[in-house]
Amino acid sequence: MQQLQSQGIKVSAIFNTPPDPQDIDNVTDWRDGGVTEANLSDLMPDCSVIIHCAGSGSVAHSLNAPAEDFQSNVITMQLVLEAARRQGGVSVVFPSSAGVYGAVDTMPIRVDTPNHPVSPYGVNKLIAELLVQQYGRHFNVPATIVRLFSVYGPQLRKQLLWDACCKLGKGDALFFGTGEETRDWVHVEDAARLLIRAADVASPDCVIVNGGTGASVTIRRMIEGLAERMGIGAEIRFNQQTRAGDPKHYAADISEALATGWTPQKDLEQGLDDYVAWFLREMAQQDKDG
Repeated sequence: MQQLQSQGIKVSAIFNTPPDPQDIDNVTDWRDGGVTEANLSDLMPDCSVIIHCAGSGSVAHSLNAPAEDFQSNVITMQLVLEAARRQGGVSVVFPSSAGVYGAVDTMPIRVDTPNHPVSPYGVNKLIAELLVQQYGRHFNVPATIVRLFSVYGPQLRKQLLWDACCKLGKGDALFFGTGEETRDWVHVEDAARLLIRAADVASPDCVIVNGGTGASVTIRRMIEGLAERMGIGAEIRFNQQTRAGDPKHYAADISEALATGWTPQKDLEQGLDDYVAWFLREMAQQDKDG
C-alpha cells in the first residue's frame, strides 16, 4: 500500500479484522469483515484495479485446515471476479504462488511449466488462477496473474524469516529440513512494484508472470545470514526431516516479468540487513510495551 500511495494512487482496502492504525496509514477508505459481497459493493464504484492479496499463504496451514484454505483462496477469488464483472472496467491482479508448479526438476521454472501442485495450498491457488482465466475468456475481465516465489521483508510477521528470528532470539538453533533446500527470495518492495506494474499489462488474455529474482539461495544461507546479523554465534542445525507439499528447489524464470519493464532492485544482503533491523526494533518495542 505504501508503494501505491507513493505513486499518487488512491487505495481502498478490505481487512478480515479491524486493522491496527499503522496498517491504514496509506489507505483512503477501508472495510473490515473480510472479502464479502457487501464490502466489495461498497468500494467498487471508485475502483479501477483490484489487487487481490487475501488468502492463506501457508502450505502447512492448508494441510491443517484444507477447507479454510479453500475458502480463503478460492471463494474470495470468485467474489472478487464477480464484483469486477458486474462493475465493468475493473482490472484484477492476482498474487498467486509458485506453489502451483509443485515438484519441478528443471530450473529455472518457466510460466509454461506444467502445473502439478503437491499441497492443498498449491491446488487452491491453481483453481483460483483458472477462475481468473475463465472470467477473462468469457466475461472480458482484464487480469494478470503474478506467481510469487518466496517474498520476504519488513512487516512480514510469518513464514521462514520471522519464525527463524523468533527461534534464534530464544536460543533455539535447530530448524526443520536439511538446510539445502533452495528458494527464490524476492523482497516485498520488489514484489509490490511488480504487482503495480502487473495492473498496467492486465488483459482478458490474462498475462502470467513469475515474481522472483531468477536466483536461488539455500535455507541454510538465509538463516545463517539472520543469525550473523543478530549477533548469534550458535551453530545452525537442521533435523533432516521433510514435509509433503514442500518442494526441494525453486528458482524463477522471470522473462515475462522483465518484459513488463519491471526489474528486481533490492539486493539480498541489504534485504536481510533491513529485515533484521526491523525485527530487532519490533522485539524492543514489545519489551517496552510489556
